[in-house]
Amino acid sequence: MYAKIMSAGVFGLDAYPVEVEVDTFRGMPSFEVVGLPDAAVRESRDRVRAAFKNCGYEFPMQKITVNLAPADLKKTGPLYDLPIFLALLSACGQTAADFAGSLFLGELSMKGEVRRVHGALSMTILAKEQGYSRIFLPAENAREASAVRGIDIYGVEHVLQVVEFLEHIRELHPAQPLEFKPCSTPGQPDMADVRGQEFAKRALEIAAAGSHNALMIGPPGSGKSMLAQRIPSILPDLTFEEAIESAKIHSIAGELSAERPILTERPFRAPHHTVSPAGLSGGGSIPRPGEISMAHNGVLFLDELPEFSRAAMEILRQPIETGTVSISRASGTLSYPCRMMVVAAMNPCPCGYYGHPTHPCSCAPSQIQRYLARISGPLLDRLDLHIDVAPVKFSDLSGLGRAESSASIKKRVDAARKIQTARFAGTGVRCNAQMTAGMVEEFCRVTEEGSRLLQRAFSQMGMSARGYHRILKVARTIADLEGEADIQLSHLSEALQYRSLDRKYFARTGR
Repeated sequence: MYAKIMSAGVFGLDAYPVEVEVDTFRGMPSFEVVGLPDAAVRESRDRVRAAFKNCGYEFPMQKITVNLAPADLKKTGPLYDLPIFLALLSACGQTAADFAGSLFLGELSMKGEVRRVHGALSMTILAKEQGYSRIFLPAENAREASAVRGIDIYGVEHVLQVVEFLEHIRELHPAQPLEFKPCSTPGQPDMADVRGQEFAKRALEIAAAGSHNALMIGPPGSGKSMLAQRIPSILPDLTFEEAIESAKIHSIAGELSAERPILTERPFRAPHHTVSPAGLSGGGSIPRPGEISMAHNGVLFLDELPEFSRAAMEILRQPIETGTVSISRASGTLSYPCRMMVVAAMNPCPCGYYGHPTHPCSCAPSQIQRYLARISGPLLDRLDLHIDVAPVKFSDLSGLGRAESSASIKKRVDAARKIQTARFAGTGVRCNAQMTAGMVEEFCRVTEEGSRLLQRAFSQMGMSARGYHRILKVARTIADLEGEADIQLSHLSEALQYRSLDRKYFARTGR
């Protein structure tokens, strides 16, 4: 006998429909799964056989063939256990349940318990788009999937719950729609904890307001990491659309849970400098998102930037420009979104004290040159703000009172982002850093006086076309923070000073 049931698979970030077909007929008893299954899918034969026995059903002693269509896409993971079980149950005449209009996914234990799977959010979105009225999935995935409106989400703990519900023996209630409320993590670090460093705080405020990339250079102990860890506290709240985009990536990576079914704050990823290029960009025989994509709509913090491998650093160049990272495999090419704010920190030399006013540097000029040369010119050009983090003064540390809080800074950042949201409405662009060249010409016009300043800076600083556009974008953000419709000379001057480290530190490397 023959039976068919609908499930789904995930390739990259998006899901695709999978038909689970089961045919049983006379012959030497066997159980075959076809349709490009991986090892985890093939092992479903043993899990389904054990679940049949332990749930009180009679396993058919026939030739059983399971086809997962389309057959040209590789099927991965144990999520097909539940649909295979139900389709086989129907094919051998042990249930009269109606599977029409439903999509099923879930891993089974040998007792028939339904276990959590990865990528449930993407597959629920697919089920809604394909017109299914309901989806059955593990109870642990139900809250994550309930972020999708317009489809009934049934979270189940045991396969018998599904069978008895479809046979009208048991009553199940769909999960309540997830209420999205952006919020900060309790005990989140506050900018008020950082004494001094007003210049760096101002630069990071500008970076947060326009989602600009930034590089902090300073001696050990000057507060670079401390500042970076507090950037999420001044970023605008996630919108529901952004939360779904980021949650899809985290769902596929298996980083969501019943307690954390969706992201409520912007991601902050800080990989160690030993991370591999594949760890940053994603990949593997079964492609998974890397740190770059996990930081989508948030911050990617790279501490001790020169210590990262050259290959890992150069991986960043294309994603920073395009907002996507592409991974090519024999099965096809997939892309993950990575619209993130890159924040990097580094010492000015191996010992860390080059240019320090009181602590002598112990590095030879050749050592300093080799250290700084680890960062390529093209990568440096893609970092909009170069921030000189000076040593902290004793008077700043010993002074009374607290510095300006993150909440106060965030109000200004939110106001600037509100201007940008209105400016780019309907374009798909969300902030100044994402402006195209055409948008820069339209929204970043400068006065004649400002044009002369840019002309002098362009020739004296050896600026590239990319650097020129990035300075205009930063100036646009500074004007937005000031509530100005036009870019003034003061805005351009401030934007230009955040590129001065090119000459202070990197001039000796020939860049």
